[in-house]
Amino acid sequence: MSDSVTIDPRTAPEACGSMAEVRQGVDALDRALVQLLAERQRYMDAAARIKPDRSVVHDDARIEDVVAKVLAAAGPAGLSPAIAEPVWRTLIDRCIAHEFGVWDRTRG
Repeated sequence: MSDSVTIDPRTAPEACGSMAEVRQGVDALDRALVQLLAERQRYMDAAARIKPDRSVVHDDARIEDVVAKVLAAAGPAGLSPAIAEPVWRTLIDRCIAHEFGVWDRTRG
């Protein structure tokens, strides 16, 4: 079980009256996203440890499933699919590359 991600205090986007407030909010969220992405990466480490064969590291059906779930969550959250889909496809691509690297270092 992991700790909750802490997001530093910030002004809500709708209440920002200056670029300093906007930047403070973006920086706070970026720090929280780094924590979440690091945890996601640790799941890729676990996948490399658990998957029985290197050939199953890249799974097209799983990629499309993840993207579909992200797009389904993006709309209600107010995240543009034009941002969500390419960001997650890049994230997935980089996570697969990381998983291959872990596999090769630890099991190859």
